[in-house]
Amino acid sequence: MREIFTRLKTLPFYAIINQKRLIMITNEDLANALLRLEKAQEKTDEQLAKTDAQLAKTDVKLEKIAQMVGSIGNNQGDVAEEFFYNSLEAKPILAGIAYDYIDKNITRSKKGLRDEFDIVLINGKDIAIIETKYKAHVKDVEKLINKKYENFKKLYSEYKDYNHHLGLASFYINDDTKEMALSNNVIVLQRKGDVIETIVP
Repeated sequence: MREIFTRLKTLPFYAIINQKRLIMITNEDLANALLRLEKAQEKTDEQLAKTDAQLAKTDVKLEKIAQMVGSIGNNQGDVAEEFFYNSLEAKPILAGIAYDYIDKNITRSKKGLRDEFDIVLINGKDIAIIETKYKAHVKDVEKLINKKYENFKKLYSEYKDYNHHLGLASFYINDDTKEMALSNNVIVLQRKGDVIETIVP
C-alpha cells in the first residue's frame, strides 16, 4: 500500500469533478488522504476486534446463566418428586386403592426403547404410574397419556392384566391442565400444606 502512495506522489495533478465544480488536488494530497483512510480502517478493525472479544465474553456469561436456570428447574422438579414420593411411601393409598410397593425413578430399556417413570405404585392387581412436576402444564398431561403410558405398556408387559391408573403430581396445576387430566381419567395430586390432595376423575 505504501508503495502505491510513494508512486502517487511522483505523478502530476488530478482533476476531480465534484458537484459540477472542478477541484484540483496533487498526488501528494491524494496519497495523504489514502494514508488517513488506511489509519481510520486500522482503528475500525481494532474496535471490531474488541467488540468481537466482548461478544465472546457475553456468550460465555449467557451460557452460564442458562446452566444456572436449568439447574434451578431441575432442583424444583427434584423437590416435587421427593415430596410426593415420601408422602406416598408413608401412606401408599391413591384414589382409595392401597398399594404394597412404591418405586421411584425406575428405568427400563427394551429393543431400543428406553424410558424412566417418576413414581410407580403396585399391588396384586393395580399399578399406578405417576408423573411428577413442580408446575404442570397441558403438554405434561399429553406426554403422560400419549408417550409415557404407551412406553410403560411396551416396557412392562408383565403388568398388562393389571388395572392401570395414571396420575399427575404437581405443586401447581392450572385449571385447564387439571380439567384435561381429569377428563382423560388421570388422577391429580396436589400439594396442600404438608399433605397431598387427591382429585379423582
